[in-house]
Amino acid sequence: MIDPDGRLAAGAYEAGLRALEYSGLEVIAGPAGRLPERRREIELIVEDGGGELRTGPYLDECRAAFGVEPELGVITYVSRGTDDDALGVLRRFGLSGEVVRTVEDDEEVVTVAIPRDAGRRVPESRLHTALEAALNCEVRIVAAPD
Repeated sequence: MIDPDGRLAAGAYEAGLRALEYSGLEVIAGPAGRLPERRREIELIVEDGGGELRTGPYLDECRAAFGVEPELGVITYVSRGTDDDALGVLRRFGLSGEVVRTVEDDEEVVTVAIPRDAGRRVPESRLHTALEAALNCEVRIVAAPD
C-alpha cells in the first residue's frame, strides 16, 4: 500500500507511478482520482525466477518514487502454466524434481517426479494442489527413480 496515512497528493501519486514505470517496473494501479487517499494500492508485476522473492528492492523503489513509507501487501504468484512454473512450485516447497508433459485422450497431463522422501517433508495433497493451480491441467506426482 502506498501512503497508508493519506498524506500523498494526487499529483505526487501519479508522478510516483510514472517514476516506477520509467524505472522499468510493470505497475498496475488505479488513477488517483478514483481511489480514496488512504487506500491507494499498487501492484508490481515482477519475475520471481523460482527463488526467494526479495521484496526489499521493490519497497526501496516505491519509497524513492513516492517519498513515503510503503507497506508490503499480499504477494500473489501468477503462473503461465510452463514447466518452469512447475519447477518454481517445487522450489517453493524445498524440493527438486523432473517435469514431463504428455497427452492422453486429448488432455494434457503433467507428471512430476520427486524424491521418494519428499512426502515426509511436504504433504502430497498440498503439493498436488499447488501444481494443478500453477499448470491448470491434470498433475500426477510420482517417485523419482533412484
